[in-house]
Amino acid sequence: MLKIYNTMTQQKEVFKPIEEGRVRIYTCGQTVYDDVHIGNARTYSSWDVVIRYLRYKGYDVFHVQNFTDVGHLTDDEDQGEDKIEKRAREQKINPWELVDKQIQEYWQVIDDLNIQRPNISPRATALIPDMIQIIQILIEKGYAYEVQGNVYFNTKKFKDYGKLARLKLDEEKAQARIAQDPLKKNYFDFALWLNARKGDQIHIMRWNSPWGEGYPGWHLECSVMGMKFLGETLDIHCGGIDHIPTHHPNEIAQSEAATGKKFVNWWMHAEFITLNGKKMSKSLGNYVTARQLIDEHGGLIVRMGLVSGHYRSAVDWNPKVIENAKNNIEKIRNCLTAIEHSSGGNEETLEEAIKTVKSDFEESMDDDFNNPKALAAIYEFIKKINSSLKNKKEILVTARDTLLELLNIFGLDFSKKEESVDIKLNELMDVIIGIREKARKEKNYAISDEIRDNLRETGIQLEDTPNGPRWKII
Repeated sequence: MLKIYNTMTQQKEVFKPIEEGRVRIYTCGQTVYDDVHIGNARTYSSWDVVIRYLRYKGYDVFHVQNFTDVGHLTDDEDQGEDKIEKRAREQKINPWELVDKQIQEYWQVIDDLNIQRPNISPRATALIPDMIQIIQILIEKGYAYEVQGNVYFNTKKFKDYGKLARLKLDEEKAQARIAQDPLKKNYFDFALWLNARKGDQIHIMRWNSPWGEGYPGWHLECSVMGMKFLGETLDIHCGGIDHIPTHHPNEIAQSEAATGKKFVNWWMHAEFITLNGKKMSKSLGNYVTARQLIDEHGGLIVRMGLVSGHYRSAVDWNPKVIENAKNNIEKIRNCLTAIEHSSGGNEETLEEAIKTVKSDFEESMDDDFNNPKALAAIYEFIKKINSSLKNKKEILVTARDTLLELLNIFGLDFSKKEESVDIKLNELMDVIIGIREKARKEKNYAISDEIRDNLRETGIQLEDTPNGPRWKII
């Protein structure tokens, strides 16, 4: 019996989907102005494990994860500049070009970490008409108001606003807020639509609307994309703990005000990740992208590090995490190799262990996806296999298949050749790429192409990307 911790009720509840055998799940995706950092990767890996386990249990899972490609401002309180337009200006490129580049980079990281792609990955900009329609409904129902081309949600009109975050509306703060932003009636009011013109600046990404040229608010986007593809009530909505105070309460308010129905049955939130004991921050130089780690250690090792903790527990990413991940990967590989090379025997001692590991694994995962406990059951199973290599060969094969099946729920695929890459090969490839880059600079493209083609013949694919050469074993 699967129990999932619900942020709304702050307790574990027996999971029962709206439609028997089918799960509708929405996960907050990337605002595509920057590369995927290790915190993003940890969150996406956590939800991937959730979805894989639901499918393992026989559910037909329909997963929607968005791309926010407009409207996410540098301040969640509707202040500041659009993150995408700001970054595009810094890079001296068009915002649409930045979006396309970052989405391409995103998919490369997701694939290298063996995170299953969602059924649908909508861009916010593809659903502007749907957003305008919802805003019109909210205005007609008295939940929203327009001021100078901006449309705001009136939180005073929605009963229990902030119930997810257990917010208490503070009138003193409201008065202070009105002094700073006279367009809003109340402190917690939030933007549904923003005027494209702010003084002398004009937002490049803008659309026509009944309130003039503008663009949607970040919070509205997720509501519309979720309901568009999953219906007015979702089984599960996932995100980071940073979404609890503002983003998700705003989603609930606008969605339920528009439809009159409960928006989400289960809210799941992943904890933050720190780096060497400190909050991750570019300004502090304490920041690492998923791509950097994948290129250095390989996707399998990074993935192991990302899924070894519980999604609701804070994780400190430090050298020990990588070291433990490498040791556990080696432990699994050694076991698989031992099974492969064993000639077997006449013993039948592993049959009970196979039943036990599946039972212990499922019991752990049914308890709000307890990854650490489930992995502990797998490691105990590996010990039993290693001490039982004289079992009949068919039993050993069954043990191997069981091991691989359970590991696959964590996205740990030991069939990929690329994951056998070690540091020496990384160093060798650095030398080869350096030689090829020198040839390219000297416009000796014949040698450059020959190096690339020869690498492909040996099973290594070299790609030239906007961020420099990248390689992988194929």
